[in-house]
Amino acid sequence: MKNNLPWSDLSLFAVVARAGGLSGAVDATGASAATLSRRMKALETQLARRLFLHGKQGYVLTSDGRALLEKAQAMEAVAAEIAEWRSAQSGPPRVRISAGSWTSLYLVRNVGTYWAPGEPWVPEFVHSDLQMDIARREIDVGIRNRRPEQPWLAGQKTNDVLYAIYAKAADITGWIGAGGAAASVPSARWVQAHHADAIVTTANDPRLILSLAESGMGRVVLPTFVGDSSGLERLSAPIPELSTEEWLVTHHEGRYEPPVRHAIRKLRRFLAEAPQRALSLEASI
Repeated sequence: MKNNLPWSDLSLFAVVARAGGLSGAVDATGASAATLSRRMKALETQLARRLFLHGKQGYVLTSDGRALLEKAQAMEAVAAEIAEWRSAQSGPPRVRISAGSWTSLYLVRNVGTYWAPGEPWVPEFVHSDLQMDIARREIDVGIRNRRPEQPWLAGQKTNDVLYAIYAKAADITGWIGAGGAAASVPSARWVQAHHADAIVTTANDPRLILSLAESGMGRVVLPTFVGDSSGLERLSAPIPELSTEEWLVTHHEGRYEPPVRHAIRKLRRFLAEAPQRALSLEASI
């Protein structure tokens, strides 16, 4: 048996124990029932103790389970005290937020809608087309296109994002591709897979790709909240295979830190209540 237990295992155990089963814990953690079941069995194996009795009443704690829950809750209390101590630093703490290019620009352009001076947190934007590591705390909040699968992450769905084809005019037949890190995003891969032979040029920044399309150089695929706000003409219905969900993702433990909790609440409300987004593209370059 290992001597050191990951805090994430104990934290998940406490949630399952308090919920009395997996269904309530799924809502609280964002992890699937299968994942939670597997983690609880692994924890019992690692401890060599039976923590739950499984029956019609759900997950009922054994005497060892009750003892461990008491200890886990004491650890949660200490973690909350540390989070409170951290938030007491001079000036509001920064909450690092990461999203794709267009969502990042949308958040920056509308920052005054969900944040104001005097709030107990300050947004700090970390842009990357590649996913930043929340587990290692490279960021505090990530806006992702799928529900998190890792049990140490928690997620809340905020909206749906649709993509369509745009160009300056319908008679433009060439395409603009993506290079560098931008080539890894699904819309760029779709263009490469379906129109590689018609790509006339590439750019490694989505805003440059948009500008090339506005100059009439080729067709592009954009989120509809971007394309419909531009001067381009929409040439297709939303592309089904590119439509994605939008999830607000945080570390399972970090989400309880006061500044992160405030940020999650404000960001979730802002993103969820904007089904028809409009991104002003003036001076976007």
